[in-house]
Amino acid sequence: MTTHLTGSRDEWLAARIELLKAEKELTRLNDDLARRRRQLPWVRIDKEFRFETDEGSASLADLFRGRSQLLVYHFMFGPDYKAGCPSCSAIADGFNGIAVHLANHDVSLTAVSRAPLAKLQAYRQRMGWTFPWASSSDSSFSFDFNVSFTEQQQREGSIEYNFAREPAFEWRSGKEGDGASARASFAAMTGTDMQTYTRDRPGMSAFAIEDGVVYHTYSTYSRGVDGIWSMYPWLDRAPKGRNEPSGPWWRRHDEYGRG
Repeated sequence: MTTHLTGSRDEWLAARIELLKAEKELTRLNDDLARRRRQLPWVRIDKEFRFETDEGSASLADLFRGRSQLLVYHFMFGPDYKAGCPSCSAIADGFNGIAVHLANHDVSLTAVSRAPLAKLQAYRQRMGWTFPWASSSDSSFSFDFNVSFTEQQQREGSIEYNFAREPAFEWRSGKEGDGASARASFAAMTGTDMQTYTRDRPGMSAFAIEDGVVYHTYSTYSRGVDGIWSMYPWLDRAPKGRNEPSGPWWRRHDEYGRG
């Protein structure tokens, strides 16, 4: 028998209408936050970044693919990974369906990782994805946008991630509900140890191009990417919510049921 609060349909309706007031307020707040994001100052990018893509070597401007806006997902796939991060993989599962809509709204979507292009292509084929994915292996792009770090930065405690300084060898999401065992589990799923795994981090960045000049307009990291993780809005409306245990429950979509 359920231990959850139960009631009549009339009681449910009254509670639901009361909740609707808060939901509408959150919608208005989200609309205001979106407006404030658009009002952030644009930062001109004069540095030349090079990427390896399916079409060959490309500049940051090339990643726009003729459109005026570019959204980059910083996918955790370091050069020493054997496979992509399971969390990033779950997020990227939603990209195929929306990329075509964004493209027809003057927005290009691409993932960028430090792993060599051949690794990215093989993993993308395994996952059945079709969205563009570029390698920044020969570029400082991922370091400059604060999603990749060196072993020396880890040792010195000089990592700046999610707009905050970290102590040595600390992974910030450990403060946000994930324990060391969870991080170690994800590291093992990428074929690395935890220190190697956490030298790359999740995030997304937005760019605009006008008159041939590229501008950086927005970036978010850590739990800031929850908003583009399509699994979570559904779970937040499920009867038991995210219902997350102490360790990671999700897997790559081709790994469920393996035991």
